[in-house]
Amino acid sequence: MARIGTSGWSYDHWQDVLYPPGLPPRDRLARYVEAFDTVELNASFYRWPTPGAFASWRRRLPSGFEMTVKAPRGLSHARRLFAPEEWIDRLTTGLHELAPVRGPLLVQLPPTMERDDERLAWFLGAVPSWMRPVLELRHPSWNDEAVFEILERHAAAYCVMSGAGLPCILRATTDFAYVRLHGPDEDWLYAGSYSDEHLGWWADRIREWQAQGRGVYAYFNNDGDGNAVRNARTLRSFVAG
Repeated sequence: MARIGTSGWSYDHWQDVLYPPGLPPRDRLARYVEAFDTVELNASFYRWPTPGAFASWRRRLPSGFEMTVKAPRGLSHARRLFAPEEWIDRLTTGLHELAPVRGPLLVQLPPTMERDDERLAWFLGAVPSWMRPVLELRHPSWNDEAVFEILERHAAAYCVMSGAGLPCILRATTDFAYVRLHGPDEDWLYAGSYSDEHLGWWADRIREWQAQGRGVYAYFNNDGDGNAVRNARTLRSFVAG
């Protein structure tokens, strides 16, 4: 199984790329699910949705679709995973509403947060296994075998990253691999469009993970000019081919 989509689905500049002219914003999700079978919810990072919002998405998403949810910055950036129990209760309430179409839980740590094995292990020990946590560890100090072993012990996924200034380590630590593609630009995150050659390389990596019996989630976050939509379509066709 390889699910390939984008980070978010509602962008004004995707008109004529994914949305027909004049499509109301309320209808963008319906158009998105016609094109892709997964999405990474990013709005939850800035403001955690109400249980009613999650229930609404559940009703609007088709069977077989999966929505990955990004953990709130209050947990990842403000508290930096410290004393996570209160946040985990809120996550549980919301994510239970999404159950039939729920994908993994993405936890993106800030690039200034250096390695802290004890804090990471405590957090993962407190997260229910059904949430299928994914850790995006942007500070290079995390790139160590001991950290990968903590993730493996807790069946948590390491987030493979592609983007300016980010370490790109091809590592899978659980039964699925998770990739975030933040754009090929060497100087700016979220910028540029991946070439077919570059996407072909990623397709090979996805097939390697599949050959290991792992599922794969891959999300494009270079939304400018509709690049994420075009790149996701191309990568999906390469993997399928």
